[in-house]
Amino acid sequence: MDFDIFTLLGFVAGTVTSIGFIPQLIRGYQTKKLHDVSYWMPLVLAIGMLLWLLYGFFRNDIVIIVANSFGVSCNMLLITMKKWYSTRGGS
Repeated sequence: MDFDIFTLLGFVAGTVTSIGFIPQLIRGYQTKKLHDVSYWMPLVLAIGMLLWLLYGFFRNDIVIIVANSFGVSCNMLLITMKKWYSTRGGS
């Protein structure tokens, strides 16, 4: 892997984009309430990021692979938390 300024830019962009999920995950974990989060938003994002992840594998692009692996994981965790807490009276 060539590590140049563009790779660094990609990692920074992926990091900034991906950390946007962290506050919602923390808030959902703390409150155990995700009733105001739609199932559709994280589902659509997870599908889109999964497609980007496949694209990254085919292009052998580590930046795309890492950023979208994290994004898919966050979205799947958000969906799981919403389902889990809704069955326990939280959401």
